[in-house]
Amino acid sequence: MTYLLDAVILFALVASGIMAGVYYAFSVFVMRALDALEAPAGMLAMQSINRVILKTSFLPLFFTSSVAAAGLAVVAALDLSAPGAVALLLASIIYFAGMFLVTVVGNVPLNNALEATPGASPEAEQTWRHYRQRWTAWNHVRTLSCIIALALYALAFAAR
Repeated sequence: MTYLLDAVILFALVASGIMAGVYYAFSVFVMRALDALEAPAGMLAMQSINRVILKTSFLPLFFTSSVAAAGLAVVAALDLSAPGAVALLLASIIYFAGMFLVTVVGNVPLNNALEATPGASPEAEQTWRHYRQRWTAWNHVRTLSCIIALALYALAFAAR
């Protein structure tokens, strides 16, 4: 059981780092680059990104890392006196809430609303402005959550 648990913690650690990198890129330069384009062009580019990302390894990693975080939270909560358990519990809660739930509750509904807006429509500019402000704010939460979870998973792994 120890090797399996170590492997899952290591997976969660690496997955947190990968997801942090993806979200960081969007927070730091992708959204700024799209914002520099005229509203229809930036909006159309983001719609394309949202469609393409669903057909990549992002989605399996998104779901498997979320399941791993939920499972690790349960394991940690069952024995908080185990070495690294508190860090493991915190990492898992922060990752699941700040990455998975924020995506489902914040980013995905915005993506769906953006997808439903034709680029040539009169409301496109207003939709894009609203979208990029809110989506980017939620993305900052995801980025920070993944970075914090990464550090806590590393602490938990080192404590074992």
